[in-house]
Amino acid sequence: MKTGQLLVFDGADKPLRLVQMVVPTLKNGEILIKNVYTTLCGSDLHTYCGKRNEKTPTVLGHEIIGTVDEIANGHSHQDFNGEELNIGDRVTWAVFAAEPQEEWLSKKMPQKSENLFKYGHARIDAEDIFHGGLGDFTILKPHTAVFKLPEKLPTAIAATINCAVATVAGAMRLAGEVSSKTILVTGMGLLGNLAVAMCKVQGAKEIIAIDISEERLAQSKRFGATHTYLSTENDTIQENLSGYQIDVAFEMSGAANAAELGVEVLTVGGIAVWIGAVFKTRKVEIDAEQIIRKMITIKGLHNYNFEDLQYALEFMGDHHQDFPFHEIIAKEFPLTEATEAFEYALAHKPLRVGVYIDQPK
Repeated sequence: MKTGQLLVFDGADKPLRLVQMVVPTLKNGEILIKNVYTTLCGSDLHTYCGKRNEKTPTVLGHEIIGTVDEIANGHSHQDFNGEELNIGDRVTWAVFAAEPQEEWLSKKMPQKSENLFKYGHARIDAEDIFHGGLGDFTILKPHTAVFKLPEKLPTAIAATINCAVATVAGAMRLAGEVSSKTILVTGMGLLGNLAVAMCKVQGAKEIIAIDISEERLAQSKRFGATHTYLSTENDTIQENLSGYQIDVAFEMSGAANAAELGVEVLTVGGIAVWIGAVFKTRKVEIDAEQIIRKMITIKGLHNYNFEDLQYALEFMGDHHQDFPFHEIIAKEFPLTEATEAFEYALAHKPLRVGVYIDQPK
């Protein structure tokens, strides 16, 4: 009988509990993964501090990589790209699983399928225990898109692929062609810096970064930003942007004023892509007349599709040495010190904090 450690989250006002639990027997089509490394995403932090609600008890962490430990009958033994899956292979996977549904596949929105299961967001029960990054194992359900990882890809960088990197890949898809265009990115957390890097690789002419932190703006230049501006509450920032013909505005911060700014400074035919506002904030105010006269398009993205995850893996495999991705992880903690990891992330607000998993002997 196999057992594993699991860090249980019972609510924002309660301490995390490290428990030992039996790993359930795999069902048809499932894969047992030995978790290796998890990074704490913004949604993990929001849940931990009560800004975001999840059904509890749960196990947090969805930016995960691990190695294949067991493959149940009924699985094809292939990853999403058709490569053979073997015991010991290092893999990443989509943050969601669902029965294939033509309605959502045809819309390229499988992440909105009915009866969707999300890793790192599900409730623990007697038969469904290991489904988050802050534990020794994850059991992948049938119809989970699994991808083998290149050996050369560093562990900590690889962990961010199945959330942050794939989400930005989806934003790039919605934005369309960015080559030779002027791009605005508001919010220079990990999503913002990834957007800058992807736009750089795809040949953007100018990439303008805006944030409330001078340190993050300096970092954005290392990821490819050509111009940076410190966000203020006065009209200075809008005056600074008036000299640009901005074609695409990516909003990564979740701040309503940043969303408004991005729409306001777009040129005729411009596209705004909103990703950051995944928590409650005030309503956005926009000038409908200007949307019409300038023929502005606003697109929102929540999570990503399989194509986005595929591109995210290719991008990081090809370009992880071209940008300072080693700066992503500010500090690492063992699973037994995950509480300290959360507190550090909330206090210092780095791009990411890493949690490495010690397997039971």
